[in-house]
Amino acid sequence: MGEIEDGEVDQIATDAQGQKCSLICESASHRTTNDKDNSHLMNAVFKNPVCKVYRFQTVDRKWMFIREQMAECTLSFNIPKQLMTLYIQEDMRRIQELKELGDLSPHWDNLRKEVITHYGQIISSYQETLAELNKLTGSSFKPSISKAEKYLEFIPINLHTQRMRVNCPRKTDAAYDVITVGAPAAHFQGFKNGGLHRLLSRFEAEKKNTAYQCIYYSPENTSKAKEVLTSISLLQPLISSLGDQLLHSAQQHSSESLKEALKTLSDKTEQFVHVLKDELVKNALLALYTARPGYVSKMNSAVCNHVDESNPTPKEDSTSTPPPLKRQDSIPHHSEYDEEEWDRVWVNVAMSLNCIIAMVDRLLEHENNNQEAGADPSIADVITSHTNGDWHEQLYPLVVTLKDCVNEVVHRARKSMAFVLLQEAACSIPQGLFLKQRRDVVFSQALAAVACGFVMRLYTGLDDKGFLQQLHTVGLIAQFESLLSTYSEEVGMLEDMEVGISDLRRVTFRIAEAKSDEPSDLQPTVTGRRDYYTVEVPLPREVFEGLPNEIKEGKPLHVYPVLFNIGINQQQTLAERFGDISLQERINQENFQILNEYYRILSEKVPLECLPRFQTQTDLKELLEILHQNIQIKKRKNVEILWLAGIICRRMNGIRFTSCKSAKDRTSMSVTLEQCALLRDEHELSKDYFIRALDCMRREGCRIENVQKNIRCRKYAFNKLQLMAFPKFYRPPEGTYGKVDS
Repeated sequence: MGEIEDGEVDQIATDAQGQKCSLICESASHRTTNDKDNSHLMNAVFKNPVCKVYRFQTVDRKWMFIREQMAECTLSFNIPKQLMTLYIQEDMRRIQELKELGDLSPHWDNLRKEVITHYGQIISSYQETLAELNKLTGSSFKPSISKAEKYLEFIPINLHTQRMRVNCPRKTDAAYDVITVGAPAAHFQGFKNGGLHRLLSRFEAEKKNTAYQCIYYSPENTSKAKEVLTSISLLQPLISSLGDQLLHSAQQHSSESLKEALKTLSDKTEQFVHVLKDELVKNALLALYTARPGYVSKMNSAVCNHVDESNPTPKEDSTSTPPPLKRQDSIPHHSEYDEEEWDRVWVNVAMSLNCIIAMVDRLLEHENNNQEAGADPSIADVITSHTNGDWHEQLYPLVVTLKDCVNEVVHRARKSMAFVLLQEAACSIPQGLFLKQRRDVVFSQALAAVACGFVMRLYTGLDDKGFLQQLHTVGLIAQFESLLSTYSEEVGMLEDMEVGISDLRRVTFRIAEAKSDEPSDLQPTVTGRRDYYTVEVPLPREVFEGLPNEIKEGKPLHVYPVLFNIGINQQQTLAERFGDISLQERINQENFQILNEYYRILSEKVPLECLPRFQTQTDLKELLEILHQNIQIKKRKNVEILWLAGIICRRMNGIRFTSCKSAKDRTSMSVTLEQCALLRDEHELSKDYFIRALDCMRREGCRIENVQKNIRCRKYAFNKLQLMAFPKFYRPPEGTYGKVDS
């Protein structure tokens, strides 16, 4: 991370004669040159640092200096509060869309009322929680003892950043970062019936069996419906605005501006047509038609609100205006539903666009002829007489028709997609909406963590051209290491965590220029809807200007989250001997495939010189093969999987996360072990000092301070019996653990 002014810093050295650390001095702050570079950025997002400085001996008996810094992150609260506001707005829009469906038959109307009631309850609950969060000031993290507090359930547990900076006589200074956070999980709701993965699978199976009262749509279709609603809400005003720009260019009589405006309008209109040219929309319109009051009687009656089919077919002239549209209450009430009606409606949009394109081509052709005949006034007069008035006058009715056609399509599509979502909600009551709440909670924690990691990694790499190229060309891997057991309630936590991290795949990042250098203007912001969110990270102008054009132009930046889990405690011993570890095995296998695919894309699109250099000679492909072998073999508490995944992540410029239930005890053992392994492998830490350094960091370093912050006690929550089940290098030194509330 960078330097933060008012950090608490201890300087520590290992005692060469024994295994203990001795505090040799304290200072108000400890700086290195590189830390100063982006300190104003760091200070805006990372707060309340704790710093420790160590001196360890290398293999050639020289001394290396290590600076360990841990800090809280403002995003622990900022991101969840923004997400909750978006959740509330989205659910309020959903209620409004359901109300705008119009008259429905009694069966469907009762279902709608029930769904609206449940949405209202969720909104009310979220508003209360948000109001409580807005009252909090000062703190930037949620301690582990508060993990089951209802009003804090959206906040990640014990989210901290940790950086180890190494100053070594034989190598350039290096820094290693990790984000520590409690497993994203719904602790307040509990794990009696399992976590999200199990609950969602069971729910989808049950929903198919209860679909007699509604029309069953698959999760893919409901996701598609949300996507269509989002697309049309963005594209409709955009097309209208672009039409106005086209008319403005016509009024200015600017050929270049007119061509540019037409190109943009054409692209967006074609995108609009593509979004709506989907069988789901047509099928949903038919379903909505059948849900109207009196549908049965209409089937037996003569034609009602019959569309006049006697209108002559329009001429093929590409500049002719499409026939005026007739609105029939969104769905035409024929004795039999006219399935081709929808096709005619959205085809009118394409026809309107073609009319505009043809007219612009005609106007520009006349303009070119005018310029060529400029030398002969008589010819120019003849050409001018055939232009039929000014550009604006001729384009105006065509643009108005396009807007009307787009509005008609939107009117119908919005209702049909709202009806699809009514089915989803109606089939889901009440269990599905409770699961949505649980998923919202878990995702909120996961997004806060990944946003923190992304910001930290971005700030570190602002001067690294290779990293920035990788960022906009491929994206970054975000590797979550989990130490949860697959026994008892931690199974539910892991099932929650798996879904929360998987949901991060639908998150993108963008970089923007900040309004000012004030800390409030440097906070990331979240926009979007469930299933698709964008986190915008603002940077000061002088920093933003130095970025590649692709990033400055707002290109979406992707993160590829992967999760690897190895339980290490006494409960995992029970799971391995008497229980079931298939959840852990499946997670590791599936996420290896994602990691391997990311490597394939990375190696194709990014030169190897863009990646960081390490002392380890093993290449990435070989490391991946070793990781795959370790995942395939049946070995108890195979922590080598975690070590290899961490090494691969760092080698690929990724973002490292480490988690357990509270990110306090097992996480501390893992973080300190990784730090000492890096000192040994990359900076030639003497083998005689490895265990000393490990014990020193665990006894006096930042992680014991983390324990103190969480539970007001400097003891890891282990006992001797539990530690007998831990892998050797995950055991803390004597005197640092005991029975405490965690």
